[in-house]
Order: sequence, then structure tokens, then C-alpha cells
Amino acid sequence: MAIRVVALLILSATTSLAADPVGYSVELSKASSGFDGSSCWVHARAGMLKDSSNTTGRHTTAIMTTQKLLLSGSDIFYALNELRSIDGGTTWTAAQRIESFARQTFNGAGQPLPTGADIAVHLLQPGDQTTVCDFVPKWHAQSKRLLGVGHTVWYRNNKVMHVRPRGIAYAVFDSNTGHWAQWKCVDLPKELRFQCAGSGSQQRVDLPNGDVLVPVYHKEPLAKQYASTVCRCSFDGTTLKYIEHGSELSIPVKRGLYEPSVTNFGDRFFLTLRNDDHGYVAASRDGLQYGDAKRWTFDDGTELGNYNTQQHWVTHSDGLFLVYTRKGADNDHVFRHRAPLFIAQVDPEKLHVIRSTERILVAERGARLGNFGITDASADETWVTVTEWMQPVGVEKHGSDNTIWVAKIKWEKPNRLLNGVRD
Repeated sequence: MAIRVVALLILSATTSLAADPVGYSVELSKASSGFDGSSCWVHARAGMLKDSSNTTGRHTTAIMTTQKLLLSGSDIFYALNELRSIDGGTTWTAAQRIESFARQTFNGAGQPLPTGADIAVHLLQPGDQTTVCDFVPKWHAQSKRLLGVGHTVWYRNNKVMHVRPRGIAYAVFDSNTGHWAQWKCVDLPKELRFQCAGSGSQQRVDLPNGDVLVPVYHKEPLAKQYASTVCRCSFDGTTLKYIEHGSELSIPVKRGLYEPSVTNFGDRFFLTLRNDDHGYVAASRDGLQYGDAKRWTFDDGTELGNYNTQQHWVTHSDGLFLVYTRKGADNDHVFRHRAPLFIAQVDPEKLHVIRSTERILVAERGARLGNFGITDASADETWVTVTEWMQPVGVEKHGSDNTIWVAKIKWEKPNRLLNGVRD
């Protein structure tokens, strides 16, 4: 399906934090569009199948995963689908269902379950269903595999179970067959606090030795507040195996700290976290042990205005950026102010957003844009992919039509980072 470029914005982000300005332009295009009125695509995130013989990094195959959401409920997801591009994201195939992610039905005691539900099987009843959501595919350079990580969700009578198990789900794309392998869950310590542990809508860091830093949020099934941590896992191309986890961050505010994303910039690691009232950030020297989380603010000390949704990192070797939504953008009509989608440079020492560098990546058309993904497409391009989430009913009156947007950040200077780790 050929998609024309719909916008070209020329942006320049400059700051005294780098020796040279971090310049870039943004090319905005559509991977898909169209709204059927009863369901919508959500969680569009892309990974790249890298070819070692292709030294330019261009025109490798991009695989974008997304899934349908039923508008009549809350977080009612169905099997993952995928779109593919072989021309650098210029055109995309139509969405195709991935059968290995079809819902699974629990039939009672004795049935094999994904690891993560095993220790909380007492919470389930025959007829309950599970699938994977909040999935994020990313190339794993050491194993030369496309590894996707998300988490499980359980339904009873097609409604999300309030008290349920949650597992860190993952799957590997087999380049030989062209298909995703059956998803599995990471085997976590058999402790009550890990019976509801997920890694949805995250950004991970792959270390040079192949180990993976997976940001996780967890709680006891009956607890209200989440804590966030980073797990170090090994990955051999087939199995993602827990090794250890670091400090656990939470605050006594509503649901605590959750939906963390991690990146590596310079000699430190940075964690951005969701809270119902404010977005938070923390820093680490080793990627596991973090200092106290602090609220995101602008450099003038005012609140960033992000709340109750994700933020993610765009990491260039010469500068660190945050992508986010916020209040105060003539967007009171948007659910939780989750559009437009902004990008701005971050001061990594003071841990605040530099207001003068803020730009709009994807404009607001009524629908929320809070669930999005970041893709290191090549040394020259970083992509931000996002769907127009068509809830609540009626957002289309502002112009949204469930478009899947691809915002290509085109760097003026090549990005010397590979999968979040400096070459």
C-alpha cells in the first residue's frame, strides 16, 4: 500500500549541553488510516530486521506490530497484527494477523500456562482468556534476532480482570520462516510481588555483551500501587532469562510508578516513569540502581504537564530527547491531554526538559496519542510511531480517523549509538 508523505517539518534543536547543535528535520507520513466505528488499531511500534551486509542501514525490513481494540470496553485487545515495509517506511503492507498471538482460553487446573500465571493460577477460572498487549519489537544485535517484549492481559467475560496475574511476555521473529515464534513469559522469582509483573509499552537497553535491561513494573495482585525496577536478563536468541533486578521505585500516590522506559546516554542510564498525577524521571550509573524519582519539569521550574500516560526516549549520541504529551496545549478536549505528541531535548545533569527545544511531532486531531513507540531505524533516522486511539466515542469529529503515523526524525549528523549503547 503506497502512502504519500503528508507533511515535512524542518526543526532545529540546539542547546549548550552539546559541543554542536543536534539538528534534525521531521518527515510525517501514514502507515495506515481508516476507522470502522467499532474498533481501532492501537500500540503501533516498529522493529528493524538488520542485514549485516547492508552497511548503510537503509531499506532494511521494518516490522510494525499493532492490535485491535474494541471501543465498547476498556483495554479489550485482540491478537497482534503486523505491517511490513521494505523501503525505509515509505510504504507499508496491510495489517496481517499473527496467529501465534491469538487469545488462549484457560480450561481449568492442569492446563499448561505461560510462566507468570503459574504461580497465580488460583486467580483464574475456566473460560478466562489471555493474550499479549503493549508489545514492543526491537532488534537484538548480539543474537541477530528481532525480540519483542510486552506483557499478558487476562479477560473474564471479555472484561479485564481487576485482580489477575501478569507476566513479562516476549516473542522472537524467525527470519528464516518469516513468522513470529510462540510467545512465552520470563520466569521471575516465585514471590508474591512478581505475580503481577509486566513490561508493556517500554523501551529496553541491550548491553554490548547481549544482556538486556528490561524495565518492569510489579505489585502483589491485591495491592493498588506499582513499583518499577529494571531486570537484567540474558538472551540467547531463543530464551529471555531473568538474572537480577535493581532498585524498586514507587511513590505513595494512587497507582505508584509504572510503565517505565530506560535508555543509556553518556555514562549514565535514565528511567522515565508514569504516575497518575505526574511523569517522573530517575538516573543510574549501572542501569540497575537508581536514585530517587523526581517529577518532570521544564528548565524554568514549571511542571511539564505530563500525567497518567507514557513518556519515551529518543537518544542520539549528541543529545537526549523526551517524547511526551502534556496539558496546556489548547487540548482540554483530548482524553487526559494525550495529544499532540511533543519532543524536546533533556538536560541530563539537571533532569529537566529544555522548553525552548520543544516541538510538535504529531499534531492533535481529537484522538489521544499517548501510546507510542520509538525505533532506531538507522544512524540517520529515528522513528516515532503512534496510532490515533479512537476513544472516547466521537473523537473523529475533530478529524481523527485511526491513522497510524510514522514521524521520521532525520538527523543532520549520524547517530553513533547502536540499540542504545555507544559503538
